[in-house]
Amino acid sequence: MRIIYIHQYYLNPEQGGAIRSYHLSQGLAKEGVAVEVITAHNKKQYMLRKDGKVTVHYLPVPYLSTYSNRQRVLAFYSFFRQAKKLIKELAKPDLFYISSTPLTTGWIGVWAKKKYGIPYVFEVRDLWPEAPIQVLKISNTFLKKVLYDMEANIYREAEKIVALSPGIQNYIKVLFPEKKVALIPNFANNEFFTANQHNLSSRDFDKQPLRILYAGAVGKVNGLDSFLDLAFAAQSQGKNWRFELMGSGNALSKLKKYALDLKLSNVFFLPFGDKDAVKTKLGKADFAYISFLPLEVLENSSPNKFFDALAMGLPVIVNFKGWIYDLIEKEKIGLFHPMEDHELLIENIEHLRKNLDQYYYMSRNSRRIAETKFDKNTAQEKLYAFLGIKNLNG
Repeated sequence: MRIIYIHQYYLNPEQGGAIRSYHLSQGLAKEGVAVEVITAHNKKQYMLRKDGKVTVHYLPVPYLSTYSNRQRVLAFYSFFRQAKKLIKELAKPDLFYISSTPLTTGWIGVWAKKKYGIPYVFEVRDLWPEAPIQVLKISNTFLKKVLYDMEANIYREAEKIVALSPGIQNYIKVLFPEKKVALIPNFANNEFFTANQHNLSSRDFDKQPLRILYAGAVGKVNGLDSFLDLAFAAQSQGKNWRFELMGSGNALSKLKKYALDLKLSNVFFLPFGDKDAVKTKLGKADFAYISFLPLEVLENSSPNKFFDALAMGLPVIVNFKGWIYDLIEKEKIGLFHPMEDHELLIENIEHLRKNLDQYYYMSRNSRRIAETKFDKNTAQEKLYAFLGIKNLNG
C-alpha cells in the first residue's frame, strides 16, 4: 500500500516543535506502508530527504510566524499549487492522508479525488475556520460563509476523518453524522521522555527555586500574558520561584517588553529548542504550564507540550477550560489557573510544595495517564487500524 501524507508543517525530532506527523508516518512505514510526505520549508529550492523508511518532499514555500494575514494566505495557496504539481509527477498512491492546519491543505484532497479518483483521509488539528474567526474576530458575513462552506466540502468529500480532540470529533459528527471520525489526540513519547526523578523532600527551596516551565509556541492564541501576570504576583509575594518561557512565535517580542514593564526578575526567556532541549528543561521543572486565550474554540486544542509533560511525570498547570481541563480534574494531574485569581493558584502551588505526598501523587498520575491513555505506539496502531491497514509485513 502507498500513502502520500500531506502536512505543510511537517517536522522531525531534529527540528523540534510538533512532530506528530513524523511519528504517525513512521508508524505507517513500520507496518510496511510505502509513505511519502509532502511538506514545505523556508529554503529556496525543492529538497528530498529520507526519514528512515519515509521519503519527504520539501517544497520551497517560506512561512514565518511574523507573517501578516495576507502573507499567510499567499503561503497557503502557494503550497496548494506546488503540492498539486508534485503529485502529478509522483506515482499515484492508494490513499492521501492530509493534515490541517491550514484548512487549504484539504483542497489538495478534494482536487486529487476528483482528478484521480483517489480517496483521502483528513486530519483535523484545529477547528478552522472557527479558530481564526474567533481569534481575529472576523465579522464579514460573506467571508465567514465562504470559509464554512469550504470546511464543510472538505469534510464531506473525505473518506474518513481523524480528530485530535473530543470537541473536534463531536463538532464534525454533528455536521456529518454518517462520517467515520476517529479520535486520535496528540500523544506521549514514553520511550523518549522518562518520568521526572526529582527528590523535593531534600530540596532547599530558599536556595533552589521552584521552577514553572512553559515550552511551546509563543503566539497570540497562547495568551501568555497570564504566565507573566502569575510571575508578577509570585514576585510581589516574595516567592522564590523561577518562571521559564521556552519557544518562539509572533508574540515573543511583545512578551519580553511586557516582562520589562513589570520589572520581572523571576522570568527567563529561553530559545526554541529541539526535543532533546525540551526534555532537558522539563527534567529540571517542577510544573509544566499550558496556556491558551479564553476562547471556546481553543478549548478543543490538543497541545503537544501537554503530552510531553505527562510523559515526564510532571504536574501541569492550565489556564483554559475544555477537555484537557476535565482530564486534569478527573485524573488529578495538575492545577487550574483562573486568570482573574493568581493568588488562588499560588496558594495551591504552595500547598503542594508543603505537602509533597500530594505533589508526588499528581506526578505519578501524569506518567500513568501518559502510558495508559496517550502512548505514541497506541496512537500509531489506532491510526493504521482506522485506515484498514493490517499485517502488511505478513
